[in-house]
Amino acid sequence: MVRVLFFLLVLIALALGLAWLIDRPGEVTLNWQGYQIETSFLVGLGILLAVVAALVVMWNMLRFIFRFPPAVSVATRARRREKGYAALSRGIVAVGIGDARLASKAAVEVQRLLPDEPLALLLRAEAAQLTGDHRAMEAAFREMTRRDHTRLLGLRGLHAQAHRRGDLEMAHHFASTAHVIAALPWTATAVLERHVAAKDWQSALAALENSKNVIGRTTRDRQRAVLATAIALGKEQSAPDDALRLARSAIKRAPDLVPAVALAARLIARGGRARKAAKMIEAAWQLAPHPELAKLYLDLPPSDSNADRLARARILAKLLPRNPESRMTLASAAATACDYKTAREAMLPMIEGDERPTARMCLIMAEIEEAEHGESGYAREWLGRASRAPRDAAWIAGGVTSDQWLPASPATGKLDAFVWRRPDERQSAGGEPEEAVFRPIAAPAEPTLLIEKTQAIAIVPPENQAGPEPAFSTTAFPAMTGEGAAAEASPGEDNEQGPPVAGAPSAAAIGPGPEQMPKPGWAR
Repeated sequence: MVRVLFFLLVLIALALGLAWLIDRPGEVTLNWQGYQIETSFLVGLGILLAVVAALVVMWNMLRFIFRFPPAVSVATRARRREKGYAALSRGIVAVGIGDARLASKAAVEVQRLLPDEPLALLLRAEAAQLTGDHRAMEAAFREMTRRDHTRLLGLRGLHAQAHRRGDLEMAHHFASTAHVIAALPWTATAVLERHVAAKDWQSALAALENSKNVIGRTTRDRQRAVLATAIALGKEQSAPDDALRLARSAIKRAPDLVPAVALAARLIARGGRARKAAKMIEAAWQLAPHPELAKLYLDLPPSDSNADRLARARILAKLLPRNPESRMTLASAAATACDYKTAREAMLPMIEGDERPTARMCLIMAEIEEAEHGESGYAREWLGRASRAPRDAAWIAGGVTSDQWLPASPATGKLDAFVWRRPDERQSAGGEPEEAVFRPIAAPAEPTLLIEKTQAIAIVPPENQAGPEPAFSTTAFPAMTGEGAAAEASPGEDNEQGPPVAGAPSAAAIGPGPEQMPKPGWAR
């Protein structure tokens, strides 16, 4: 409504102005080159407006004539770009669904329509990966390295392909080159893993120090602690002062790192500062109770008598009263000190609990029975249970089980891979953990030798271990990580057999008896 009123007002104004000019016609005289032209003002104004309109039309025609070829070229390029990006979209979708034929066709079309597009090279590499043409794939990645804005992308692709071939030297070369251009998480990880695989802990620590902005602070501190511990263990005999300094720095970054605490405690105790070593172990025990820490703590001077060792074991038990490691440490020390009541009370919650007692628990019970009652059937019964009991905690990294802590997995080279935990229990055919059937022991006519309770249980690695972990993480594009070209085996869950006890008595040695199991010795 407002626009209509405004239009009417403008129209009225023009009409009034035209009427005003008609009432006052006036005259216009033009003298030029001997000619004299006379006309009214209104006619002269109309002629002037017509000349201006003609000039404007001529100017637009000239502009159209001169700009027509460039306009045609721009329109052609726009159509080519539109077709190229449409083909690129089809190619990426084809790669996602695994259609090698459509991906190859789209890659050729994109390369023809968009030769300078970085994604065209990546699509070509992905299509070559789907068809199994590794030479074409590496050629595409090498072409990327010749362009400034795709150099890192090409280096990562070449790094992945070198890993696929098993050429670790070339993979390290590509990762190092990319790391010099830009420190990225994958380059820092690749360089670090290379030094770790070579057990060059000093170089690995230096590489980690240069990756402050690309690796998370928590992960970096933990890895620095692990590397410092590895270096310190190598210097324990040759340079104990440097080893102690490195171990302390590791404990500061990872207070629950048992090998660092154990090493520092050993070195401090050698220097005659047993009280300080004890305080260090007590602080670590509350975070990560471990048999190695318990042994060091009980052996700290002065510990000349079994009573002293039992007193120290009571201190650890007070720090973590319900922890199985605290209870087993207290029970072993009490049995050695002939305090059998304390030993049985410490073991009772674990023996009567819902979970099956482990092999070490059974051996401790056998030790208590033999120490208190001599070579009895109850002691042999516990030894028989130990041979079939679940395995105790050990250092485990994927499918690798080790008696000692290692800075990296020997199978995959992954840093800080070992974790102290119990292996998975062997499953029976029905899918349930196998339970041992125990029989009462008849008194033998002649004494039967018992196994040495101090003998370590042999940990048998699984026969079918999983393959090494992938050396690099997956991304949205399979060719960048080598997926599809060669299937990488990932570490599976442990499915290991229960550990045999060396020297355990056989079923024939135990002898026949009724099906009812006797009460353990601590229940008598």
